[in-house]
Amino acid sequence: MTAQAGIDAHGAGEGRGDMLDLSALWAAIKRRKFWVIGPTVAALGLSFIAVNVVTPRYTGEARLLLENRGSFYAMPGQSLPDSAGQFDSEAVQSQVQVIMSRDLAREAIKRIGLVGNAEFDSGVGALSALRKLAVMIGLGGHPADRTPEERVLEKYYERLLVYPVGRSRIVSVEFTSQDAALAAKAANTIAETYLEFQEAAKQDNARSASNWLSTTIEPLRKRVVEAEAKVEDFRSKNGLFAGPNNTSITSQQLTDLSAQLSNARSQQAEAQAKAGLIRDAIKQGRTFEIPDVANNDLVRRLIEQRVNLRAQIAAESRSLLPEHPRIKELNAQLLDLEGQLRAAAERTVRTLENEAKIAGQRVESFQAALDGQKKNVSSANDSEVQLRALEREARTLRDQLEQYMQRYREAVARDTMNATPADARIISRAVEPTEPSFPKKVPVVLVVTLATFLIALGTIVTRELLNGQGRPLPDAPRGPRWVSAGRTEGEPETPDPVPETPRHARVAGLLTHAGRLGQTRLDLDQPELTLAEIAERTREPARGMAPLALVLDGAGEEAARPRDLAELLAQRCRCVLIDLSSDHDDGEAGFSELLAGEALFSDIITRAPGSRLHRIGAGHAGRAAVLAAPDLVDVALDALCETYDWVLVAAASNDDGAVLAPIARRAQAGLVMSGQVGNGHALETAYRLSELTEAPVTLILDAESGVPTSATARMEAPVEA
Repeated sequence: MTAQAGIDAHGAGEGRGDMLDLSALWAAIKRRKFWVIGPTVAALGLSFIAVNVVTPRYTGEARLLLENRGSFYAMPGQSLPDSAGQFDSEAVQSQVQVIMSRDLAREAIKRIGLVGNAEFDSGVGALSALRKLAVMIGLGGHPADRTPEERVLEKYYERLLVYPVGRSRIVSVEFTSQDAALAAKAANTIAETYLEFQEAAKQDNARSASNWLSTTIEPLRKRVVEAEAKVEDFRSKNGLFAGPNNTSITSQQLTDLSAQLSNARSQQAEAQAKAGLIRDAIKQGRTFEIPDVANNDLVRRLIEQRVNLRAQIAAESRSLLPEHPRIKELNAQLLDLEGQLRAAAERTVRTLENEAKIAGQRVESFQAALDGQKKNVSSANDSEVQLRALEREARTLRDQLEQYMQRYREAVARDTMNATPADARIISRAVEPTEPSFPKKVPVVLVVTLATFLIALGTIVTRELLNGQGRPLPDAPRGPRWVSAGRTEGEPETPDPVPETPRHARVAGLLTHAGRLGQTRLDLDQPELTLAEIAERTREPARGMAPLALVLDGAGEEAARPRDLAELLAQRCRCVLIDLSSDHDDGEAGFSELLAGEALFSDIITRAPGSRLHRIGAGHAGRAAVLAAPDLVDVALDALCETYDWVLVAAASNDDGAVLAPIARRAQAGLVMSGQVGNGHALETAYRLSELTEAPVTLILDAESGVPTSATARMEAPVEA
């Protein structure tokens, strides 16, 4: 927001050359009010008559939901497809076109009975004179040249509307007619005809599939029989009979021989091991520790006899000497028993050795038989390969036959009545409408009346603008717009009552400091010129911020005051004056209380009665306390610059430069209030202020000082020495 933009936004109409004079336009409209009221009332009456004379039309609406309605009995063993995936947006649009197809339209026309209906059939009744003339000169055809359905089709499509409802799978079917009952009947009939067409299409597909399968299954069955016969014939010729676990007999025999050979080898090894152990035990005198020997009945009896005999020897030895015949006889019997025991153990060993020999012979016989069987199996492998090829071919044909049989049964099931419902159902049937869909009386009357009123009003405004009315008078004073520096292109200069002063000039010893020092006057009679010149000598602030101006109060009673300038700005824009020029305490909170956190902006901003100027005083602590906290002052000024169009900070001309420096550095303009051109104190203050800021510094003179009013009277160029 720029300074001049703030002034222009709130300025009066007479100060802007490119704005309309709304009061003049309003006066012109009032002068020609009958040109607005007359057509508006006429349009109201005609539209009211028209909507009551026009034959009303009624619309019947039926709604269809597209979904998969296949049942388990129609598709046994198959999973039902997802309705959402089956009907996407393209599929829904395709079904809309199916409903609007000509074949369905012809069938619906027959069922509704539109042929012979004067509303739809152009061939009913005698031709009008105009129509006869058009037929004679070739501009149209005679209705009798076309079939009744063709004559009705054109009107049928004009009254039919089919569309999907939103982003859904619901399709709306609307039909319009002058007869409310006919409109509802037509919408329902079209929806029912569409469902019947869908069912018929599914039945046709199932019927064609069953016919093709019936002609294919019988030849395939014969091929399966021939392939299975070849398998059995080849198996019998080559002896490739199947045994348990679906294995061939030769393979089963080979497996059995391998098992028997393993058993014979284990028996032989076991018998040889036992015989060796018994012989070692006999040599070591541990014959009776061998289980096979100890468990023998003969050996058990001999051991019992030996025990009894040793008991007798022990009993007789108590009374008889070792050389006694009785003792010798008993010892001889004991030795005989020991010999019998050894003989029994040796017989056990020989028995085990014989078993080992027998097992060895069995191993040799089984090995020979196994070698022979291996030869038989290897010779039968080639035949088995051929047999497996024949079996694969037969199994493939059999699986194909079973598939075809299943599909045939499914197709026959779908061909029956009501087994294949259409993939749609009616969710809302049309009912006889009670209110006409055309014309809508109240909306039509309102729209026609409002449109006529706006057209009439626009015609008057356009005429006034084209005739040059509604604009400010050409002699109204205009202030230049602010374009960073200089005058706006194409803007005429304000005529001055005195001759212009050259741009390179001297004015009462005032040096312009390379164009940063200038002067203007505070003229209440021509405020736009004063404000435009101040805005031109103001640097552009940051985006979204208002310009900040530091105003120093000049000395002397004749000098203008900062409040006068602020009041002038407040007439054109939102302006706030921060008065730090004195310590006058009027009993209200001020800027010092805001910085101390004791008050808010709404508590310190005041406005005099009858004035638009917002003012903030120094507060109870005085301006010295405010100027001593530049950081807090800077934050508060940022908030004010974001709210107002202009922010003026008034200070005393005799304040120390170090105190004013923080505010002067961030200001976009420096203003010094001076009573007249020869005010030396004001000139000195302007020089001092120009050293504190980079912004332009301007002397504000009173209107009675006699300074030329032209903007060229400001000193913007350096003065020659």
